[in-house]
Amino acid sequence: MPQTDRPAVPALDEPESPLVHAVTERDRGIQGMVRDAIAHRNVLLAFQPVVQAAEPYRPAFWEGLIRILDSSGRVIPARDFINDVETTELGRQIDCLALELGLATLADHPGLRLSINMSARSIGYPRWTETLDRGLRRDPTVAERLILEITESSAMVMPDTVQVFMADMQHRGLSFALDDFGAGYTAFRYLREFYFDILKIDGQFIRNIHDNPDNQVLTQALISIARHFEMFTVAEYVETAEDAEFLSAIGIDCMQGYYFGAPTTRPFWTVKSDDLQVG
Repeated sequence: MPQTDRPAVPALDEPESPLVHAVTERDRGIQGMVRDAIAHRNVLLAFQPVVQAAEPYRPAFWEGLIRILDSSGRVIPARDFINDVETTELGRQIDCLALELGLATLADHPGLRLSINMSARSIGYPRWTETLDRGLRRDPTVAERLILEITESSAMVMPDTVQVFMADMQHRGLSFALDDFGAGYTAFRYLREFYFDILKIDGQFIRNIHDNPDNQVLTQALISIARHFEMFTVAEYVETAEDAEFLSAIGIDCMQGYYFGAPTTRPFWTVKSDDLQVG
């Protein structure tokens, strides 16, 4: 997951600048909020559909996005805290909880296919691997319905570890998605070794693509790369009909974004028929 730039830490004999102090206090506040949410299990998943380009009203799968609740009960999306905890123990605990919630959702809904985000750093975290193994043993159908999403930046931190883990899990039936592809310094040579099943093209190339010749060329190139390596393609952050139409025309397999549905903590499979309104 992309890291934000931070001011350099001052030497011990230098006074701490107001900016460094403000950033440090902000980070402590965010980490404290995440720590409290984990301690009280104030975590949940929000679900967003990933639709087929050929049949845009038919989800191919759903992405389960981790959320936490702050002390006032507000739902806090991952983008507001993940950069501050991703490399810490809190990041591993968040990955564990996301996986637990995802596995429970799959167990409760046998017809569902779901993707869950993870950091490559969690591969060596005992609780996370035990959670995954327990979930796969409990329900044999889960493996073929679970997709693990790893960001490009995370995968490149420890490519050898990711490669071995993926090969083992794919043998058990899991699928893997390379998330935010193109967001960083893409190492194309690794695509030959990773064998990701799904390539999710970063939203910076997708927004307003129908009117941006540069992004049109770049996205078409990424789709071509994915096809060469036999990977399924997903365009992220599709927000307009014009972008959706253009992406369908150039051969994208699936699309995800607010145009097709915002992340929701109350997906259709949790809504009782009595709650549905007619008309």
